[in-house]
Amino acid sequence: MRLLDLLHPHLDGVTEVVDATGGGIPLGPYLHLPEGVRLRPSPPGDGEPVGDGRLALLSYGPDPGRHGDEDACLAALRRMRPGGKGLIVFGHPGAELPYHRLLDSLVAQRCQVLRAAGLDYLHLYGGAVFTCTESLLPLLDPAGRPVPGGDATALRLAGEYVLAEFVSRAERARLLELERRHEEDGRVLESLRDGTDGERTGAVTRERDRLAAELRRARERIGVLEARITMLQGSTSLRVGQALVSAARSPLRGSKRLPGELYGMWRGRGKGGRPSAARPGGPATGAAAQAGGADPAADGHLHLAHRAFTAGPRDRLVVAGVLDAATAADFGHDAVVNRALPHDARQVAERTDPDVLVVQLSACLSGPWAHTGTGAAPDLDRRLAELLATAHALGRTAVLWRDAPASAAPGLAPFPWDAVLDGDTGVQPARLDPAAVDRAGLREIFVSRTTRVRLSELARIAGAPDPLDARRVAVLSAPRDDAEISRLVAQVMAQRHRPAEVLVPTPGPAYAELTAGGVTVRAAADGPGAPWIADWSDLAEERSAVHLLDLMCAQECSGADAVAFSAHTAGFVPHVNGFRPALVRGTLWPSPEAGRLFTIRPEEVR
Repeated sequence: MRLLDLLHPHLDGVTEVVDATGGGIPLGPYLHLPEGVRLRPSPPGDGEPVGDGRLALLSYGPDPGRHGDEDACLAALRRMRPGGKGLIVFGHPGAELPYHRLLDSLVAQRCQVLRAAGLDYLHLYGGAVFTCTESLLPLLDPAGRPVPGGDATALRLAGEYVLAEFVSRAERARLLELERRHEEDGRVLESLRDGTDGERTGAVTRERDRLAAELRRARERIGVLEARITMLQGSTSLRVGQALVSAARSPLRGSKRLPGELYGMWRGRGKGGRPSAARPGGPATGAAAQAGGADPAADGHLHLAHRAFTAGPRDRLVVAGVLDAATAADFGHDAVVNRALPHDARQVAERTDPDVLVVQLSACLSGPWAHTGTGAAPDLDRRLAELLATAHALGRTAVLWRDAPASAAPGLAPFPWDAVLDGDTGVQPARLDPAAVDRAGLREIFVSRTTRVRLSELARIAGAPDPLDARRVAVLSAPRDDAEISRLVAQVMAQRHRPAEVLVPTPGPAYAELTAGGVTVRAAADGPGAPWIADWSDLAEERSAVHLLDLMCAQECSGADAVAFSAHTAGFVPHVNGFRPALVRGTLWPSPEAGRLFTIRPEEVR
């Protein structure tokens, strides 16, 4: 909700708004006061009463520099007189609002709270309208309609007062306990920094150094053993012994094949490689022949030739893990995906350096990782444990994606997961037809059920680039006066898919409400920073709250470079000429003729 939506229904009879916030956040541009109502600042120490025809504007929050001092807010409440009204904005989130600190002052000044609601700004989370009255006024429901009075209302007020006080007492006790623990932790950290707990710190440091030394020696021993194993595997004695054992197990066929195998070993001696196991004694082919008989896969790199890598700064989420083919393909639209198979899982984690390692539960029930976590494939469980250990050694997050019942693979639960996500892997919009799917259902899928939204949860857990950044929209407009600026602000703030930027000829204080709502206001000459541009040049056009949402839904479903509204056609059109795109890819602005245009019907003609 915007501040004007909370305030304007209560401006009847008000001719002057007294700003007693202290100037931390200038709220004037948020109010959009109608004609006949003026805004007057109230300097500190102003003792002028607020009575008939006046409304006091107050602020209360955790940051005194931004929300004002609590004492100043209480002093302003003491200026209330019968007939006066007030609007107080809160810098506390709704669940953390210590309203009990204001309640006594409100009651002492006979101020009745008429309505409270959440606000859609970054630093103002809510607000409440109150009035100073001699008698109890009818209550209002959340929609602003009067609630019938009588004994039932009084009983409800009394019961809600007792229960709200009970709940708030418990929450305040919990808050005090958390603050106490925070202070204790702070003292412990300070003591460690100051060296007052040097003995404990020294013991921890010595233990860490001891474990690091043991780990280093263990790795050295493993290196020596791996070198010995490699030497033994490549020795002629071992290969001859294997050939003789194979021939002894199958005398009929082995006796015929044995001379050829021994001759192949003799031909390949001294060439630094082994003959192909698939064709014993046969000639080397392809890359092996060019390398003088050496096996190109001997260093373990060939099976990673298809993997995706990047040499520049990462701007996309990189995912590695146990995924089925369909999920990997869907994720591939918005992320770099590397499927880990049982034979190369550890190498994939090490050489692709993913942002997050994902293990999809349904992928452990079929395919290469079938029966993992069920107890029927201990070798796969061991390989999965090695994969998780590698990811943790690299400092990466390991996530279990439970898109199937946990009982299907109960052995996965004990693994050291950093996070667990429940639910399906999302819907790929490219499989949906925006002209055939119900518009309301399509919006719901876009907001909460697409693959991109699911990947955004992974990115948030891993601290990686957010795939939802691809949905950022810059609104391009050129308002000519205060009325058009007010209309632009109202339309942008009402959007369910709120734009990231608004580009105007001259940014200024008049756009402060957009900035408070998380929208960046920039000069149009600087160009957009978002990947999409919405044409908002005609401010006389009516735009619903789902205007941008419908455009972005159509774009993700179609993959088009531009989207336009058309009352006569829906789908791709052969020529952009004749249509005014409402949404255009930023790289094609201002000449979208080179792109593919998709049209959708306006909501009112569907």
